[in-house]
Amino acid sequence: MRRLWIGLTCVVFALLLGAPVVRIAIGAWSEGWEGFRHGLTRPEALHALGMTALIVVVVTVVNTAFGVLFSLYLVRAAWLRERMKRLLNSIVDLPFAVSPVIGGLMIVLLLGPETALGAMLERGGIQIAYALPGMILATLFVTFPLVIREVMPVLQEIGSQQEEAASTLGAYGWTTFWRVTWPSIRWSVVYGVVLTVARALGEFGAVLVVSGNIMFKTQTATTLVYQDVENFNLASANAVALVLAAGSVGLLLLMEWAKSRREG
Repeated sequence: MRRLWIGLTCVVFALLLGAPVVRIAIGAWSEGWEGFRHGLTRPEALHALGMTALIVVVVTVVNTAFGVLFSLYLVRAAWLRERMKRLLNSIVDLPFAVSPVIGGLMIVLLLGPETALGAMLERGGIQIAYALPGMILATLFVTFPLVIREVMPVLQEIGSQQEEAASTLGAYGWTTFWRVTWPSIRWSVVYGVVLTVARALGEFGAVLVVSGNIMFKTQTATTLVYQDVENFNLASANAVALVLAAGSVGLLLLMEWAKSRREG
């Protein structure tokens, strides 16, 4: 019976994950090396991949710093009332409950060019919606719980006794963090960073709404694939999608390595 369930799991895995990746690889090479190379080196693809990389880097840096600090705040802030902690925890989980499309739409409705705040910012030379800042905000919205939800359980598990002892012995706050807290949470942070990169790399709904998918301005790799499919440019779409899939597989392997180190 156990072998039957293992076999069924492998079949489902092959059908849901393996078959699409193989189909993308076949489609990417349907026109040979030249078709694959053209799909990745055309100007719009280079710009979209560069835009995606920029968003991933910015979002990962911001989420890592914010996630660690916010986790420490929620777990270690003894003066924070329990009711307030529950409220903040609910806010952290909000992106899990709200569709990314809704998140992008909220940014447009709050900071779009037709709103009072958006118009005021544009008069000051700052454009949020249909520009890079809005795309970064949308990606931050869908990814900011990931580091927090990986770090908080570890902080709760290790407790605060060692940190209090270090403080009693005269260690400053930063010294306590780097010498006592960080060694205990570093692999959880790495795991959260990998999840953040993977989520930001494949984000589509929120970015599509808030960016407008403007070629050579606000187009990412995922929205470029969407546009290529709409235009029946399937070989180029599969080429870009294959690069994203390869990146996801690499991140999956890195995530498993980080998970094994964290458990160790």
